[in-house]
Amino acid sequence: MALSEFTAANIHLDADKQEEASKKSTVDITKLKADIAVQLDVGKQGKVHEALEALLNLEKMSRLAEDITATRLSCTAVLELCFEAKQWKLLEEQILVLVKRRSQLKQAIQALVRQAMGYLDQAPDKDTKVSLIKTLQAVTEGKIYVEIERARLTRRLAIMKEAEGNVAEAADILQEVPVETFGAMAKTEKIAYILEQVRLCLDKQDFVRAQILSRKISPRAFVEKKGEAKGEIGIEGTAIEAPEEGVPGLQALKLIYYQHMLRFHAHANNYLEMTRCHRAIYEMESTQADPAQWAAELKQICWFVVLSPAFSTEQGSSSDHTTLLTTTFQDKKLSDLPTYKALLNTFINKEIIRWPQFQQQFSAEAERHLSELVVSKAVSAKIDRPAGLVRFGARQAPEDQLNAWANNIGKLLGLVEKSCQQISKECMIYKVQLSSS
Repeated sequence: MALSEFTAANIHLDADKQEEASKKSTVDITKLKADIAVQLDVGKQGKVHEALEALLNLEKMSRLAEDITATRLSCTAVLELCFEAKQWKLLEEQILVLVKRRSQLKQAIQALVRQAMGYLDQAPDKDTKVSLIKTLQAVTEGKIYVEIERARLTRRLAIMKEAEGNVAEAADILQEVPVETFGAMAKTEKIAYILEQVRLCLDKQDFVRAQILSRKISPRAFVEKKGEAKGEIGIEGTAIEAPEEGVPGLQALKLIYYQHMLRFHAHANNYLEMTRCHRAIYEMESTQADPAQWAAELKQICWFVVLSPAFSTEQGSSSDHTTLLTTTFQDKKLSDLPTYKALLNTFINKEIIRWPQFQQQFSAEAERHLSELVVSKAVSAKIDRPAGLVRFGARQAPEDQLNAWANNIGKLLGLVEKSCQQISKECMIYKVQLSSS
């Protein structure tokens, strides 16, 4: 591809070449490395402040010369000196000093932020780690070229808050990061970040926020496309960075996504959407490769498609229910589950279901499935097995029951008063005298 083509990617490449051409190395890198090594040795001898002053002078010289490589080396050497001396407060102070220096190069800021992030796991205690994270968040705020680093720092802080038991605080911290707008972030890391936001909102019982965040991910996003791999140019002309270590692949993220959606739809008792979620998990290659896994998913599909309403509602139309029911019934693997095939056949046929026969055939499975729904708090019910009865509805607390009785008595007195007014009105119209007896 010729660089003369007018595309976003080529504009980005031209800008980088012009910057490199205008800021060619004007500092002797070999001599600079030797000077840095000498000062680091001085710092190891206990003369930290003396070595720090010398390194800051080297940084100033490199920065004024607008030498990217030399400035990056000088800044990272300052941080290395503080880290080797185990002076964490001094490390934070120097990060703030270097970032706020006049005409500081963005490449140097990015390098020192990444280097400081590498020190987080070696912090002596939690307070030191949190303090360093907040310092790095402060210096990266509002800087697009370190937005990915800031997002990763915020995620680390949220993980620490969740480990302490502050799930609500962790959710509030993480949901403020709009990673969907980060052009250089890898697709897998972006999806994993949003899914973590959704999970924390579900744990926090904030289902409205969880739904808003989940809509940032389209099911089509789990298909690998050209131009999304590491090093390739994104739609904004920025090179896509490698995802953070430990980020799952697209198929694993797809499974996590539908598991979160199942939690959300179970809260709303939307059985039609739960059927779609189980259907998507069932059609995954990893699920199809495991007989135990696809059998479990196919059973869930059968139960939820039966539980979903056969008529049109706000949650879905009757045609959607019919399509899912028919597609599931025609699945060849359903022949390995004859009980569930008979269950679907009962609801496909346009006949009145004979309840005694249906209950005798599916009572055990129905009881088990109902128990799972009660445990997951999708429904409130109590099973009286000796009497063969199921009572739906949560048991009211004594205070709630008294309030309900008081409300009913209030409604009754209101009706009595209204009836007396109507009787008095009729008597006045027709001039009827009411006897005192």
